Amino acid sequence: MTDAEEFADRIQSGELRLYELEDHTDAETAAEARRVLVKRETDADLNAVGDYTFDAGDADANIENMVGAAQIPLGIAGPVNVDGGAADGEYYLPLATTEGALVASVNRGLSAIRDSGGGTARVTDSGMTRAPVFQVAGIAEAEEVVEWVDDNTDQLREAAESTTSHGELLAVNPYVVGDNVFLRFVYDTKDAMGMNMATIATREATEVVEAETPARLVALSGNLCSDKKPAAINAIEGRGRSVTADVTIPRELVEDRLNTTPEAMAEGNTRKNLIGSAKAASLGFNAHAANTVAAVFLATGQDAAQVVEGANAITTMEAREDELYASISFASLELGTVGGGTKLDTQQEGLEILGIAGGGDPAGANADALAELIAVGALAGELSLVAAFCSRHLSSAHEELGR
Repeated sequence: MTDAEEFADRIQSGELRLYELEDHTDAETAAEARRVLVKRETDADLNAVGDYTFDAGDADANIENMVGAAQIPLGIAGPVNVDGGAADGEYYLPLATTEGALVASVNRGLSAIRDSGGGTARVTDSGMTRAPVFQVAGIAEAEEVVEWVDDNTDQLREAAESTTSHGELLAVNPYVVGDNVFLRFVYDTKDAMGMNMATIATREATEVVEAETPARLVALSGNLCSDKKPAAINAIEGRGRSVTADVTIPRELVEDRLNTTPEAMAEGNTRKNLIGSAKAASLGFNAHAANTVAAVFLATGQDAAQVVEGANAITTMEAREDELYASISFASLELGTVGGGTKLDTQQEGLEILGIAGGGDPAGANADALAELIAVGALAGELSLVAAFCSRHLSSAHEELGR
């Protein structure tokens, strides 16, 4: 009997719990023991799940009760030239997805962008947020709290920044609803996505608020942040990186590569992405920007749930004499190149494809570059999909690729 089988026996007997295995053995044996247990309990074959390249111990900060790894096909699109504030040069874009035709679609769009001279991208704003909610007696006390915060932001900054050597508190924005006071803290988290950094720093600052005002902390996150949920505040004020990419494509290239015209593209985008989205009361006015965001997030170790905010994007297209102008603007791309899942081997390789693994110089430059590259990739996807609708090739493309 192997060690893994013995540990599986001890779990089944009630002697150990699933999460206690790492206290008694190494991470690899613990994962194997759970696979043995799951196979006994469910009759599932976990050979593929158990075949992975990274050290199970390296995933300790990313997963609990690990049994193995779920693998997703990884493709590349490009190359494409990008003129960004942080990204500058020729890039291949790594895309991890199970959706057939997605990589082909983005690749077609990148080809059109490349042959038009490349895409331009800029991060226009940056700030990770955490918004605790406090309870007060009424509006008079709420006013007292807001005035104190306005007068003592430096004191809150000192408390918050005492918890981190990298993060900087940029602003504290108050919101009052009855006897509730929300304080939306905004941080520059450099190359980290920074959600944990912002949470820990904000916790320290809330202790100062409670000590100096009548406010009582109810929840460290009051959902006005807002994290992993569709929220207009993120679409308007931004969260993480706000970034825009654009390109101008000559008419002949639109006709030859995208099989349509600038006028048809502009009309299709207006009627579908703008009017259709408005009628649906959507927070994202785009064709499928989340597709590219999700694929790059998975390839580079981002928090996949934050694709929700990554769908906060507006696509515009305009016919200009002999060319098409197209852009996409993301309000809230929450990402980083250090920390979290970016430390795993396969995700590190995804970032290495882009040449932006680890911290940037200056700090924050690599995360800015990642945001710009995602924006250019998403713009390529928008161009390709809108063109497919305009030329009525969408279903035939999926049929041809056997999807």
